[in-house]
Amino acid sequence: MTEALSLAEATATLTAPGQPFEMEEVVIRGIPTRVWKRAPATLRTVLELSRGYGDTDFLVYEDERVTFEQHYRTAAALAHRLSDRFGIQKGDRVAVAMRNLPEWVIAFWAAAVIGAVVVPLNAWWTTDELAYGLADSGTVVVFADRERADRIRPRLGELPQLRTLVIVDEHRRPAAAGHPEGGATTEPVPAGAERGHAAEVTFADALGEVTAQVTPPPVDLQPDDDATLFYTSGTTGRPKGAIGTHRNTCSNLMNLYFVNMRSRLRFGSGMVDDDARVPNCYLLTVPLFHATGCHAVLVTNTAYGTKLVMLHHFDPERALELIEREHVTVFGGVPTMVMQILDSPALGQRDLSSVRSVSYGGAPAPPELVRRIRKVIPVGQPGNGYGLTETSAATSMNTGEDYVRKPDSVGPPVPVVDIAIVPEGYDGDEPPQVGPGVTGELWVKGPNVVRGYWQRPDDTARTFTRGWLHTGDIARVDEEGFLYIVDRAKDVVIRGGENVYSVEVEGALFEHPAVAECAVIGVPHPILGEEVGAVIVLRPGAKVTADELIQHVRDRLAAYNVPTRLWLRTEPLPHNAAGKVLKRELRDGLLREVPPAHADGVN
Repeated sequence: MTEALSLAEATATLTAPGQPFEMEEVVIRGIPTRVWKRAPATLRTVLELSRGYGDTDFLVYEDERVTFEQHYRTAAALAHRLSDRFGIQKGDRVAVAMRNLPEWVIAFWAAAVIGAVVVPLNAWWTTDELAYGLADSGTVVVFADRERADRIRPRLGELPQLRTLVIVDEHRRPAAAGHPEGGATTEPVPAGAERGHAAEVTFADALGEVTAQVTPPPVDLQPDDDATLFYTSGTTGRPKGAIGTHRNTCSNLMNLYFVNMRSRLRFGSGMVDDDARVPNCYLLTVPLFHATGCHAVLVTNTAYGTKLVMLHHFDPERALELIEREHVTVFGGVPTMVMQILDSPALGQRDLSSVRSVSYGGAPAPPELVRRIRKVIPVGQPGNGYGLTETSAATSMNTGEDYVRKPDSVGPPVPVVDIAIVPEGYDGDEPPQVGPGVTGELWVKGPNVVRGYWQRPDDTARTFTRGWLHTGDIARVDEEGFLYIVDRAKDVVIRGGENVYSVEVEGALFEHPAVAECAVIGVPHPILGEEVGAVIVLRPGAKVTADELIQHVRDRLAAYNVPTRLWLRTEPLPHNAAGKVLKRELRDGLLREVPPAHADGVN
């Protein structure tokens, strides 16, 4: 039996000259950057590659099946409508606001291949939040399911740039290629309805006829053209849009494919199984409006030719049913979803023999999770990774026996990504080199790092330095180059995979007249990983209940932001010399000594 290749040996083999993962240096926005030499140039290239999978299943939603060929033709037809009928030009923003549906995928690819910037909006957002995202991005056309359309509609009059609201009915599917749906029109859509705001059309009407010969309209696309705009946290309490390029997304595709191939080379299995007897099938458990769902799952599996089984929303019993029915080879999401599947009473009643990999990220994973996976799925390769919206998903991955050996690490960075551990207070352009075991802020550089924040030059200047992203996360590396995330300096609470940004929740709480000071903290939770806690200092003489404050936040933010643990107090919060609340000290003391004022069951 031959000895397994080391990490360095496998990396050298795959990245050697002439190999699929050969690298080269190019100049991106004036900065020399190491890139994958053979990465797809643009998302249009990826869609064209997907045609090679023909009549095999691509999207499975409930009892509906869409093949790769049908998807390609439908996306191409919609691309023509966006260009010809809706007047979308290269660089225009096209938003998608809906749960996981086939139309989400079709709208994404149709907009991307004509050079539009796709704006995935969080389906959990309230009316105010959706209106903000549409206004801030300058969206021209938005695709929305009925629930999101109902939230958007009251604010249409305040969105002068929004020309069209395309409504997706979950119970009426788009026509397959070669089978036009009757009643569709081809007249140009007016700039606004008679009432002075966006026109409303159904998805079927927007799509029109899909022929068996249609291909996307010709557009000059370059790797560093803008492609996506994902919203993430903002220091002012409002989300800011991370503007990603085609190169960013295609680099992430290659990052994940490289990790998979290196894992197969070293351990004999990976996230994608080439065994024709077990066709690749991915269970989509995370929302497509996150970077993980879009970049890491949708784009990657479109290129891989993987069947994508879609869940409208996550349910562990339904997930297990689909794993058995569709012979799923890969599932995951965020760690809490994997734990819920493993904890399900239905686990022992379902056949999981098709599963080859359980991969997750987006939130801290307890080290014992890998052992639980191995116990239930002995042949499955577990995997965990680290990435941000600003890194277009994956920066590092820990897979196979490496993950078993180091379950508290998120793995080594992929070859085209550089990482640096930067000491507190450092103010230079090029980060210093520090040795293993040193803790500091994690900086990341690579072709997957977005170019900045949409119309936020000050935020961009603070967060990006000569191609280096200042992640705000506290990290260290070990002697083998494996990365460990020690803490999150951005005060992000990760509740069941959803990022809850403290500044937004604190801003909502501060709007209540009884609140003098507040701090939002993460509270450990056995299923969600963390839940949202809030420590509130009341104004002198003010009287308010925990339930009233919770409802106050619920009226302003999406449900996952609403605190489920509250501490009401009259003494000031602890601060450092600069006036910043010492949240770690506050959280540790409260969780050790004082029970919260409100218990479970709020959300």
